Amino acid sequence: MCGSAGIVDLHGHGRVSRVELAAMLEPLQNRGPDGRGYYLGADVGLAQARLAVIDPAGGGQPIGDRAGSVWVVCNGEIFNYRELRRELRARGHRFSTDSDTEVIVHLYKEHGEAFVHHLNGQFAIALWDVLRRKLLLVRDRPGIVPLHVSVSGGRLLFGSEAKALLPLLPRAPALDPLALDQLFTFWAPLAPRTLFQGIEQVAPGEMLVVQDGRCRRRRYWHWAFPAADGPYRDEPPEVLAEQLHELLLDAVRLRLRADVPVGAYLSGGLDSSALAALIRREAGGVLRTFSIRFADAALDEGRFQQRMIDHLGARH
Repeated sequence: MCGSAGIVDLHGHGRVSRVELAAMLEPLQNRGPDGRGYYLGADVGLAQARLAVIDPAGGGQPIGDRAGSVWVVCNGEIFNYRELRRELRARGHRFSTDSDTEVIVHLYKEHGEAFVHHLNGQFAIALWDVLRRKLLLVRDRPGIVPLHVSVSGGRLLFGSEAKALLPLLPRAPALDPLALDQLFTFWAPLAPRTLFQGIEQVAPGEMLVVQDGRCRRRRYWHWAFPAADGPYRDEPPEVLAEQLHELLLDAVRLRLRADVPVGAYLSGGLDSSALAALIRREAGGVLRTFSIRFADAALDEGRFQQRMIDHLGARH
């Protein structure tokens, strides 16, 4: 979890300052305690409050190519960055760091906007193409990582949280009553709505293209569910269970790629317990876990948490 923010002047007047970017990062400092970085171009500014997980020493953001023609900030992680790096090196790309974010820079140079189809990860990406004067705002397929935008005074503002935009808005935004209704119905406002009028979110599986003073939304991915009479219909449950198990194992292995210690949240429920067990199996050694307890006995799952702690031999 990092904190990204930025500004693009839609009319090319160059009204972007580091002071403004710093003001946007200030509310995000809890997301990125390991460093801050800035990029200032003619009509754009990118900023990042970093939580260092991969290449802590060399992976600072924003990050660009050697020519300074493409710049990126990314909140999240690209899980298949090692495989992508090998492919790109074979095609002649040269890397300056071991970070997963630098892979995005070279992947865009190789594939253009189609770069996103090669990513396996959870991410909110802001990419500035200097030569084409184009900003891409990209959110991962299921929308794990948030990305908020607002247009104010001829500029597009974006940030990992809505509060990053507030310092640059002329007034506090009003509550969106429909979004509030969605919050109490679905647990979250439905994209592109947020709780604030005038602030939207990039939808899951969506790319926002900002160029020539215009903003264009493009869905690059949609959920696809198998038909009831599809290929899984006649599979025995134990076969489907084994397929699910292998998929979960693969997902866990990819997420264990880190240059810092990895821990697990253990709620006491089935999901976190299963994943913690898989992490313990794949990572080896002593697994570090943490939990949240409730004073209300009707809500507290401490006894289930303790059963898993004992079972896994976790350092809790």
